[in-house]
Amino acid sequence: MTKSVWQKLPDLLEYDPENSGFISTERFRDLLATHGSELDPHKLEVLLALADGNADGKICYQDFVNLMSNKRSNSFRRAILQGSRQLKGCSLRDEVGLGLSQRLVRHVAYETLPREVDRKWYFDSYTYCPPPWFILAITIAEVAVFMYYGIQLDRLVLQVSSPSFLKSPLPYHPQLRTQAWRYFSYVFMHTGIEHLSLNMAMQLLVGVPLEMVHGALRIGLIYVCGVLAGSLAVSVTDMTAPVVGSSGGVYALVSAHLANVVMNWSGMKCQFKLFRMAMALVCMSVEFGRAVWLRFYPPAFPPCPNPSFVAHLGGVLVGLTLGVVVLQNYEQRLQEQSLFWIFFCVYTLFVLCAVFWNIFAYSLLDVRIPPAP
Repeated sequence: MTKSVWQKLPDLLEYDPENSGFISTERFRDLLATHGSELDPHKLEVLLALADGNADGKICYQDFVNLMSNKRSNSFRRAILQGSRQLKGCSLRDEVGLGLSQRLVRHVAYETLPREVDRKWYFDSYTYCPPPWFILAITIAEVAVFMYYGIQLDRLVLQVSSPSFLKSPLPYHPQLRTQAWRYFSYVFMHTGIEHLSLNMAMQLLVGVPLEMVHGALRIGLIYVCGVLAGSLAVSVTDMTAPVVGSSGGVYALVSAHLANVVMNWSGMKCQFKLFRMAMALVCMSVEFGRAVWLRFYPPAFPPCPNPSFVAHLGGVLVGLTLGVVVLQNYEQRLQEQSLFWIFFCVYTLFVLCAVFWNIFAYSLLDVRIPPAP
């Protein structure tokens, strides 16, 4: 876009006297008609598609800025220019004659994306290749490990009460904190089938749609960051307790999704969203309450306490910071988002501080760590 056209941007704000962040599509088209000859033809085509695709009769000023500053990927502009299906004023919900797979994609679009222009672009471009493999793979691995130890320990409920439970090479234990893999591998162990069931239900119901929209790399980033933050948070705040369960990663995904829904409440068109949000919060509260109860319940094998609940809180913090930024930037380059780098740097600083804490604090504070299992 030329400098002279950028100088016309205040005209957009004049069309929005209430400072709502939106202008009418009619006035937006008038502005394009006046200055369209000065625009890159490709960008003009995208802006016209944006106007055509808005069923509410108004344009978000931030959408305009994002498109003109190339924050949306080139694939979006190419898809419109190739014209396989132009964005139209009708809602995606009004599409008829869709197959089962297409209805599933449409359902996922309305579950996760707040803008109609994004929902239509996602509906046209999604091909199920690759499938949401990350969430499915890690879920299968977690269930398989649980069943293996269920057979080995001869119990499915409250496996943590078995004397051999913490002898596995997977759980985090403060006495074995120098074994770095345990800060991640603890996700494959669960205290019992009641723990596993709640986590897997939330992980699949929230994680699979999110991965279908945002991809394995972004969802994997949120999940793994939540897992690591969970174990490190325990090592800093609950220094004598072990950690098991995938709650750090699950709570990072769920809290990021719920926060994204709240922040884009009017744009999210998923059905029964208030009821479903309430149910998600109830499930999270039940699981967290179970973890708190277990932590302070008399341990089966003192002096080692039961697993900590602090990993849940570490996951929530990751979801409300790094996770929200990732989910709000569909089809935009994260490396160009300053807020992403701010939260990523804060997260990195936390990890470094927690590492130094684990190296020095236990001896300086003379913490009495329970013996290794």
